[in-house]
Amino acid sequence: MAIEEDGLRADARANRDRILEVARKALTADPETPLSAISKAAGVGQGTLYRHFPTREALALAIYRKEINALAALASTLLQEHPPLEAFRLWCAQVADSSAMKRGVARLLQAATSEDDKRETYQQMLLAVRSLIAACETAGAIDRGANADDVLMLLGVLWQIPSHPDSDAQAARIIALIFRGLGAKSG
Repeated sequence: MAIEEDGLRADARANRDRILEVARKALTADPETPLSAISKAAGVGQGTLYRHFPTREALALAIYRKEINALAALASTLLQEHPPLEAFRLWCAQVADSSAMKRGVARLLQAATSEDDKRETYQQMLLAVRSLIAACETAGAIDRGANADDVLMLLGVLWQIPSHPDSDAQAARIIALIFRGLGAKSG
């Protein structure tokens, strides 16, 4: 078996990724989903699940880290594929979409997240926001001088929106307010 850069064999990496994807969906829908149901839906034994994630909190933290890594990486991908302002808007919409995941695992994350975890994930998101702001400023799509920490704080509100039939529309309104505050020049 080939060993991948994170030290896991390819099959172990595939199991881990499948567990994370199944758990993300399951815990977003119902934070009390039994781990046995997650392992069964992922097609792995409970021992495999517990080998990768010894506690429910460890599983929630891994889901959260994967989500943050994906959001952080998405910023540069979107900037390569879209004009800066559109890329920034699309990225913010994805942050809003990830709010359901965060709500689903919020209680577990509080117990599992260390100060180092919080700093690391915050820095990843801050770098993404900085790159998006810089690209938009360079393109003249927003006013100069936006503070990435402030924008990220405002975007954090998206993760606080409770689930309700109008939550997507509410997220869109909040994003629109943020862009108005940034002096968005178009769209």
